[in-house]
Amino acid sequence: MPQIPEKIHELTVGQVSARSGAAVSALHFYEAKGLISSRRTSGNQRRYSRDTLRRVAFIRAAQRVGIPLATIRDALAELPEERTPTRADWARLSQTWRSELDERIKQLGRLRDHLTDCIGCGCLSLETCVLSNPDDVFGDRLVGSRLLNERRAAH
Repeated sequence: MPQIPEKIHELTVGQVSARSGAAVSALHFYEAKGLISSRRTSGNQRRYSRDTLRRVAFIRAAQRVGIPLATIRDALAELPEERTPTRADWARLSQTWRSELDERIKQLGRLRDHLTDCIGCGCLSLETCVLSNPDDVFGDRLVGSRLLNERRAAH
């Protein structure tokens, strides 16, 4: 990993990419989504402050655990401008994200547990299928493939 001297306070997109492991296109995307920011030189080149490295690390860690970019952006917006997320910030934010992740884990567990049943029967019955019709919410209205056609027409 290339070292950047401490006396350099602004980094090029290439330097941020090399140090963070994020592709240049990902950095541009993060910037477009308001997750990181840069200033433009007189030659219209991007320059990032050093705190961008910590922000990118924060973004990538949050993405790896499944946090949506909009949620990450909202979390970063709570921090003062040009302040890097600290260990305390991560602890506070990860605690708030825990319940969301726990719910997703439960949903994935249900999907895993019922996927074999669905493949085994092959019917994808909208009356009883736990994947297409969780808790039989459509059971009172219609059954079978007629509901599929109704749902397609609505979209």
